[in-house]
Amino acid sequence: MLYVYGGLMPLRILEEIRFWKTQEKEHTLVIRELVPTLEPQFALLMQQWESVFAQTEAASGQLIEAVIRLGAPISPLLSAQIHELLYFSIRQSNEFVSQLFAIMEQSQPVKSNPVVKTVVMHIIRESEYFIGVLHAASAAGSMNEYERPRETAAGENAPELTPEADEKAYIHRLSSDEELTATQEGTWSSDIRPTTPALKPVPIGGHQLPSLPYAYNALEPHIDAETMRLHHDKHHKSYVDGLNKAETMLAKARESGDFALVKHWEREAAFNGAGHYLHTIFWNVMKPGGGGPASGAIAAEIKKSFGSFEAFKKHYSAAADKVEGGGWAILVWSPRSHRLEILQAEKHQNLSQWDVIPLLVLDVWEHAYYLKYKNERSKYIEAWWNTVNWDHVNERFSAARMLRWLPY
Repeated sequence: MLYVYGGLMPLRILEEIRFWKTQEKEHTLVIRELVPTLEPQFALLMQQWESVFAQTEAASGQLIEAVIRLGAPISPLLSAQIHELLYFSIRQSNEFVSQLFAIMEQSQPVKSNPVVKTVVMHIIRESEYFIGVLHAASAAGSMNEYERPRETAAGENAPELTPEADEKAYIHRLSSDEELTATQEGTWSSDIRPTTPALKPVPIGGHQLPSLPYAYNALEPHIDAETMRLHHDKHHKSYVDGLNKAETMLAKARESGDFALVKHWEREAAFNGAGHYLHTIFWNVMKPGGGGPASGAIAAEIKKSFGSFEAFKKHYSAAADKVEGGGWAILVWSPRSHRLEILQAEKHQNLSQWDVIPLLVLDVWEHAYYLKYKNERSKYIEAWWNTVNWDHVNERFSAARMLRWLPY
């Protein structure tokens, strides 16, 4: 079979493969966590798939680096390697889907649990979706046809996603005279600057993972400790690392004057930067014992913009539930419209609307809820409302509403 790039550049294809294999790798973990009594042979199979997907993920990263380093035009040898990776990426997913169907038929813990079967079917559809993404690209063009690849993509084995030590993350306070809020973002003054003079700008490539403002288990029973640990320590950390890498490479491009790969690194900065910033807000708009109707100034503004808190909550929950794939529901202040709006974001940055300020964000990526809620996103959303930190939302709104542009 001939696999093609279509209208997508090779670098974009490699980025899609890396993202795709990261998701499939995480799905093997979801299955093992979801079915702790999974038969040993099937549990071992999922571990082996985790390693295979990690190797392909690493191989795509190596080819991305090669494309960046060598630049355009791509040599026939490098093009052949990309084709080889694409071939095996699709072949892997087809085989993975086939084996998941076999597990659904042969595994007693899976067969006997309708919820588990639903989750596995969802994972199957995700892999089929990614296969379809690459097949759909074939309508726009093709790449040279090569002989059948001789061997699979190589890479390092993936590290085991074992739980870390059961330590708690507490609020970190700076040793300065500036009084910080519990959210670590400082008291916002009426000059609309959401920082204090004592806080220095983040250097290029110097972003850090913020500490959680509460213990991992503080939001239970609504959000479990293991989800919080993986979500914060693994996923959020990866966005911080990705943003730092992108900023560093863009700085090097400015120094050298070589902007041949600016599109790639700007895209990496957008994805990872949005992921980092949204997660930083996300941790702070939740708190132990939170929830209930909105209070303070934001309550009045919600009523003004949406008619009632109940209407707002229904709209926001529906927007979150209907996000396609991974993404966010976001309550924003529009300095141009002078009112609140509800937006969706796919991944972290797609469908984003400019010139708005996020106030309340809800992460509906699978890793935010799968361990506890399986594929029932709506139940996660309903439970999440019990964690909302309206005090912090009011802090953000108090600063945001000071910014008003001429309305159009």
